[in-house]
Amino acid sequence: MGLLATIASAPARLRIPVRNAGIRVSRQLVESAHADFNSLYQQLNTRPNGLTSDEVEERLEVYGKNVLAREKRLTFFGRLWDNVKNPLVILLVLLGVVSFATGDIRATVVIGLMVLLGIVLRFVQETRADHAAERLQAMVSTTATAIRDGVKQEIALQELVPGDILHLSAGDMIPADVRVLSSKDLFLNQAALTGESLPVEKTAGCSITTQEENPLEMACLCFQGSNVESGIGTAVVVTTGAGTYFGSLASSITGARQQTSFDKGINQFTWLMISFMLVMVPLVFLFNGLSKGNWVEAFLFALAVAVGLTPEMLPMIVTVNLSKGAMSMSKKKVIVKRLNAIQNFGAMDVLCTDKTGTITQGKIVLEKHLDLSGNQNDEILYLAYLNSYYQTGLKNLMDVAVLDHVNLEARALVDDRYHKVDEIPFDFRRKRMSVVVEDADGERLLITKGAVEELFNISTQVEVHGEVLPRISEYDLKRKALVDHLNGQGFRVVAVAYKRLPARAENIPYCVADESDMILKGFLAFLDPPKDSAPEALSKLSRYHVDVKILTGDNDLVTTTICQQVGLPIENVLLGPAIEEMDEAELAKRAEKTTVFAKLSPAHKERIIRALQKNGHVVGFMGDGINDAPALKAADVGISVDTAVDIAKESSDIILLENSLLVLEEGVIEGRKVFGNIIKYIKMAASSNFGNMFSVLGASIFLPFVPMLPIQVLTNNLLYDFSQTGIPTDEVDAEWLEKPRKWVIGELRRFILLIGPISSIFDYLTFFLMLYVFNAWNNPALFHTGWFIESLFTQTLIIHVIRTNKIPFVQSRASKALTITSLIIVAVGAVLPISPLAEMLGFVPLPITYWLFLAAMLTCYILLTQVVKVWFVRRFAE
Repeated sequence: MGLLATIASAPARLRIPVRNAGIRVSRQLVESAHADFNSLYQQLNTRPNGLTSDEVEERLEVYGKNVLAREKRLTFFGRLWDNVKNPLVILLVLLGVVSFATGDIRATVVIGLMVLLGIVLRFVQETRADHAAERLQAMVSTTATAIRDGVKQEIALQELVPGDILHLSAGDMIPADVRVLSSKDLFLNQAALTGESLPVEKTAGCSITTQEENPLEMACLCFQGSNVESGIGTAVVVTTGAGTYFGSLASSITGARQQTSFDKGINQFTWLMISFMLVMVPLVFLFNGLSKGNWVEAFLFALAVAVGLTPEMLPMIVTVNLSKGAMSMSKKKVIVKRLNAIQNFGAMDVLCTDKTGTITQGKIVLEKHLDLSGNQNDEILYLAYLNSYYQTGLKNLMDVAVLDHVNLEARALVDDRYHKVDEIPFDFRRKRMSVVVEDADGERLLITKGAVEELFNISTQVEVHGEVLPRISEYDLKRKALVDHLNGQGFRVVAVAYKRLPARAENIPYCVADESDMILKGFLAFLDPPKDSAPEALSKLSRYHVDVKILTGDNDLVTTTICQQVGLPIENVLLGPAIEEMDEAELAKRAEKTTVFAKLSPAHKERIIRALQKNGHVVGFMGDGINDAPALKAADVGISVDTAVDIAKESSDIILLENSLLVLEEGVIEGRKVFGNIIKYIKMAASSNFGNMFSVLGASIFLPFVPMLPIQVLTNNLLYDFSQTGIPTDEVDAEWLEKPRKWVIGELRRFILLIGPISSIFDYLTFFLMLYVFNAWNNPALFHTGWFIESLFTQTLIIHVIRTNKIPFVQSRASKALTITSLIIVAVGAVLPISPLAEMLGFVPLPITYWLFLAAMLTCYILLTQVVKVWFVRRFAE
């Protein structure tokens, strides 16, 4: 999706000649446009009935898989280097080099351990995440219809080879660069390649005036990256993979991706921490240099402070949380194609969806076939069956319902009496499709089925009780009232019309212009019953503050009836024609207070999504049809189902293996859990580190020695980082899950500035204790040890206060893993002053009475932080 979006926004609309800066159309493809069919088959060594399995295997060896150039899976050393070149790691390595150059071997060792811990943890977790993502994506397949061994088969896109014969129909993606062999009203959307939103017609013949004509304008060539909007056709694959136009373009921009709101939030937080560093680190350096006179020591200490302010584990915590969330969602039948979409899923506060298959069963049943007076009429069913039976495009649920409704005897009669002459495929502008059939007597019949309004517009006559009469507006009102009545009962109504045609030459195809002066025959009434689970699902989404809006091409009466049946409150209804008359500002205002949008085109859906985004909403869109692709791409999180058409699946960020809003609700919860744990780490690390450095700044002013040795600052930071590695396993408060959660940098800044200095209060109490109770004025090692222990204990224990808005240890307990890591770090900290490492780290044993004072301070610290946190949540949190 990122690649498509990047291409679509590329300058100059990519209207280029055959050669252009490495982005090119293969010469073989251009030559295929000039070749006749026999020459084309010889050129590609293929035939109309396709390749054999053996030929396919041979060509896969020669041409490789039909895959685009993309970010390659990193090798062991590639991933290692990717982790090493992280700015945070580079900062630590730089500090280690300086420490080594100045002879501080102890600091060098500790810094090395910090670097090793960060790199190894991130390396392992990213490798696991990649493997998990590959397994998940393998569960979602996209196929093309090809002829192999003389049989029409569904083939995975990557298995296609030059010479494959393809069948194309509405909803298909063009899987390679192909030459069209036959077509019937074949229209493609090439917006991903050209930026042009209007569909382009493709035919078997090319009219080429010059060798340098833009290949994208050649009517007989179709390019990978486009999709079939309407019509049918056959084509032969000419080039695949990196050899395609799209593949060549992909190679030139591989890795270019648009930032998600999640990425932007991480970047904003990074700059927030950098701004703190730019203020505090120079001050620490100056205060210590001026007061102590040792500028080298002051420099090393300032660098240690910079490291102390840096949340080194953030990349690992983010990666672990996202990958864990993706795996958890897969167990709930939700496949995540793009990890960062998880946060958008949790932040989603508006869900836009069609009603079919989400709040309804998606299994349409033909209930009635009525004449224009409202009476059951088998002739209407017969005409509808001929239309659905002979059309070769994308058979929708109503076609399936018609075919299922007719008995075997009637089907046999159709096969014996009629044969198909031609068809005019469905498209979303006409909202109808037609077939031309001929009976045994040579009489031809054009049968059209489609939206009631559309068939009224092309019909000049009506059939009443077997008699064809001119249309009269008075009776038209009664017929529309009949349709409205059926719609009001929840029926989806489709009209059927026909007309007899004179014979014509076989080489003159039928077209849209022939759909005129029709005879309106009657109506088909379909019922798509509401899902039993829909009311419960809608209630749960509402409880989690996700507003559901219905975007449908169906009419408003059917849609509102279904919504009422499932208990979806309807605030307002807005129709597609009305949207056409609105500018973006007016649409944004109306969209905010509208529940049902009906009679929409694909462009309308996309505009509604963008209007809601303009209002500050994080918008999810759930769709599975051809006409849903633009909206899926525009949404913050595109959601589709495994049974969706190819273009819908490829445009989505998340695939549901079960078409249910209940599954969607579980995905929303998981997304919020993931984001919740990431925010926990950021609040813990940033506020605690900021508080410590605030203490360092004050102590640097009045102490005759540095308040803590650089090696001790680094060791403290290393141990604290390790204590937080269990955060991805932690649970999230139920209250956090109730509302959509977004990045709010202002709230994070307030939290850091308010909670961080609380630790400084107890740091200064510790300074007073060490200096005036234990007389550490002349014993810097004792002072360093006392503050190190207090700082480590308060940081580690405060994790359990900050991780929840409830009362820690009582109303909310951390996960077992997070509890264990916290206890381990506290134990390690307590033992360090009497361990063999004590001398190397500059520690000395502490008096017994110190531990009593420490226990009292820890109790007061936890209580004060809890009180301030509760006030903060009530004052600032949503």
